[in-house]
Amino acid sequence: MNLEELSKMYDFTGKSVMLTGGAGVLAGELGCALFGCNANIAIVDRDPALAEPLMKRIEPVGDRAIVVYGDVLDPKIMQNATEQVIKAFGKIDILVNAAGGNNPKATTSATSTFFDLPPDAIKFVSDLNLLGTIIPSQIVGKHMAERKEGVILNISSMNAFRPLTRIAAYSAAKAAVSNFTQWLAVYMAQEISPNIRVNAVAPGFFLTNQNRYLLTDKETGKLTERGKKIIDHTPMGRFGDPEDLFGTVMWLLSPASKFVTGIVVPVDGGFSAYSGV
Repeated sequence: MNLEELSKMYDFTGKSVMLTGGAGVLAGELGCALFGCNANIAIVDRDPALAEPLMKRIEPVGDRAIVVYGDVLDPKIMQNATEQVIKAFGKIDILVNAAGGNNPKATTSATSTFFDLPPDAIKFVSDLNLLGTIIPSQIVGKHMAERKEGVILNISSMNAFRPLTRIAAYSAAKAAVSNFTQWLAVYMAQEISPNIRVNAVAPGFFLTNQNRYLLTDKETGKLTERGKKIIDHTPMGRFGDPEDLFGTVMWLLSPASKFVTGIVVPVDGGFSAYSGV
């Protein structure tokens, strides 16, 4: 194999990618990167207006990028979103399950202990992350099963490897996403087709809209106490940039990883490898 042949593996011309939670910081950057690699992209989000800045970045989009309303917890809405993407692009080759998040009510604090966490808040976090991965995988996965090929990429978390303090529900939910990734990979390969692969990435600590002011001070930009602890336990000594995900994600989505399924890859600056001493 020469450089030209290897480079072609990362040319996604003719491939159609559906990203749930696609207007989020990390998913949005992945969508732009895939668009830049010639893929058709469908940004699926509960708030399509959030995708407007992304669409402006990739103008003129022609017919290679669309924004679709979707709710990963509602099968009917996700079925409709999937049908819209297939109508626009003819097929879905790749599903990136990036919808997820936490809820402050499911987080312990000085005034709210684990014993105080309301079940409905825990359920919200569990449903958003786990069911929000399973339901799109069922709907889009059925389309892939009919075609006997496809790639599903789930977004797990460093919390699945090393559960963090305070966020019990989120850590447990992301651990479930990692487990589900392995289960679905085996199911698809054995029961449907070995040409359907399922993997996940587990990002370490990236500054996003959800955690920015938990890790950095809004006024000064300096690290909070929690942010400092994270950096102190990250051998590379920094938070991740969205671009740091590109290499791993592109590899897992491309033919370069055609014999890889059922893995969860940490992209964490060494956090998961460091014991603290």
